[in-house]
Amino acid sequence: MKNLASMMKQAQAMQEKMQEMQAALESHEISGSAGGGMVAVTLNGKGEMRRIKLDPSLIDPAEPEMLEDLIVAAHNDAKAKVEAHMQDEMSKLTGGLKLPPGMKLPF
Repeated sequence: MKNLASMMKQAQAMQEKMQEMQAALESHEISGSAGGGMVAVTLNGKGEMRRIKLDPSLIDPAEPEMLEDLIVAAHNDAKAKVEAHMQDEMSKLTGGLKLPPGMKLPF
């Protein structure tokens, strides 16, 4: 029974740390870029877009598809960086605990 109580305390402590990490991630900002930095997208640690910067030379009404593609590429770059940062933070929190494939934290 002592082991169960100890496990419950550890689970509760981990949950508290996870909530703290999620709050910290929300304030953390990560940028991605495309087109040699001509398009930059900034996301918070939860993946919400905060800013977008466009080089004015890209704004050509005759070629909106190019700008659209660069925005998508910059967003995808930022999103990949956010996910890598989140994985890094989660591995610190779990102490390298290996989860079964397909299982993600937070639940």
